[in-house]
Amino acid sequence: MRRIRRVSLVDIILLAIRVIVGIFVVVGTYATLSAGKLSWEQWRDLLIFGVAQGSVYALIALGYTLVYGVLLMINFAHGDVFMFGGMTAFFVADALGSSGFLDANPIVGMAIVLVVAMVSSAAVAVLLERIAYRPLRRAPRLVPLITAIGASLFISNSVRGLVIISALVIMAALYWFVEKTRTGRAMRAISEDKDTAALMGINVDRTISITFAVGGMLAGAAGVLYAIVFNQVHWFMGFLPGIKAFTAAVLGGIGNIIGAMLGGLTLGVLESIGPNLLLSGLGVPSPNQLRDVVAFSVLVLVLIFRPYGILGRPENR
Repeated sequence: MRRIRRVSLVDIILLAIRVIVGIFVVVGTYATLSAGKLSWEQWRDLLIFGVAQGSVYALIALGYTLVYGVLLMINFAHGDVFMFGGMTAFFVADALGSSGFLDANPIVGMAIVLVVAMVSSAAVAVLLERIAYRPLRRAPRLVPLITAIGASLFISNSVRGLVIISALVIMAALYWFVEKTRTGRAMRAISEDKDTAALMGINVDRTISITFAVGGMLAGAAGVLYAIVFNQVHWFMGFLPGIKAFTAAVLGGIGNIIGAMLGGLTLGVLESIGPNLLLSGLGVPSPNQLRDVVAFSVLVLVLIFRPYGILGRPENR
């Protein structure tokens, strides 16, 4: 017979939090929908924007989850790799626009911008891995984490429909790459056991460099798509999207590629629709100003109730 588990005070508190959150969601949603403050066309636009925004988060989150899956390390400099791709795209697009090439050949021009941004971000990511992370690979796990934060600050201070389809195509290409190619199998082998993979003839250093390069390419592509969605690029653009993408990776299950995609899309939609859906009917002024609160509240709730994420698996202890 199975033993009946005793209910602790922590269980009661967590249950109370679940009930409170559930009541808040139901009451806020009902009040908003019954008030009719937004038309169905406006809800549709919010949904489309949320999916587009979530696609950008998903691409950045994939870079986090790739590196974590192979090295079990959070690369907090990844948000700045994303920023570098966005800024590179801006300068390339500006040059092509000034020459008239972008107006005459918009599809080819955007393809050039995308490729250049991805390559430049990949180069920065590989450089970070070779200089900042590789010498510390055998160090305690806290040391690479501190190095990642330092690398992020260094980059920030030294350099200061279409979106959704592009993001989905890139995500599908990444999934195929990891699941079907020899390099992808090498990545998965290293994520299980680096030493055993090395004994099987896998070049661990090269595979890890490729992992950082692929993550950098995804960040570069996300930088281009971010500029299209938000119509802005600046030298400090990497921090907040990077943190939200990390939230998306945790939400989906850090180290899980499909989970990172799902987490990014889910977070983008929640951030776009959540403030209006939950807060408008309660009389909260300017609910869109609280979109960041929604994003980080999701992170807190996930860490409390499902710390291994939607598609993650609990670690065996």
